Amino acid sequence: MPTGSGSAIPTVLIENERVRVTEWRFKKRGDNTGWHRHAYDYVVVPQFDGALEIDLGHGRKTTSEMRSGVPYFRQRGVEHDVISANDFECSFIELELL
Repeated sequence: MPTGSGSAIPTVLIENERVRVTEWRFKKRGDNTGWHRHAYDYVVVPQFDGALEIDLGHGRKTTSEMRSGVPYFRQRGVEHDVISANDFECSFIELELL
């Protein structure tokens, strides 16, 4: 999925013909996934209370508040770079619906 070189650490936990489940770990503030476009619908489950900065490109950025265990859904086609806005190590689980 990622097309840019990010500093966050992806670990694929499950991958089969129906789903891909990846843990994204951010060791420190500023770690990022790298610029990417989602080819599939997906669900994210944060494993922390805090915030992520979302770079949408063309100078547009937003901050999203995360609540541990509270999932959110996005449709395929989303393009962004996800950046930790926290002063602590954090992670989220991403479930792609293949």
